Amino acid sequence: MRQWQAVHPGIDIETMALIGRINRCAALLQQAADARLRPEGLTRAEFDLLGTLRRSGRSLTPGELVRETFASGAAVTKRLRALEERGLVSRQADSRDGRVSRLTLTEEGRELTDRTQPAQLELERSLLSGLAPDTRAELADGLATLLLQLEGRLDAAR
Repeated sequence: MRQWQAVHPGIDIETMALIGRINRCAALLQQAADARLRPEGLTRAEFDLLGTLRRSGRSLTPGELVRETFASGAAVTKRLRALEERGLVSRQADSRDGRVSRLTLTEEGRELTDRTQPAQLELERSLLSGLAPDTRAELADGLATLLLQLEGRLDAAR
């Protein structure tokens, strides 16, 4: 921020303090999650797809996974292909519309997700352990408010 002020002394960088820190936190959290999942042969993004299928309790279409995970269609397609090749996800044609595929976890995918999820939650707990409970709650509330505002504005822009 000091560098931007040096280059453009009159520029208002207030938003940079928040957005920059959110982006930096997201990148650090992503790196930590990827490191924890690497021994399982997964990335955080692949684990998100497995977790979404697991928690939904039903088969989902690729489009539903795109909406649930906020990933691009191309990224979801690439990740699903890798997960299918590993035997973690299966694909069946929709009974009402054969052009649509429905995705479910295989038994191996369910077992991997159930085994890995507790370790991911423990990682998240350890990463946040330096924050007091009231600070975590305040931060969660503030981010929830920001998320609702962003989703409303960004959905309207689409």
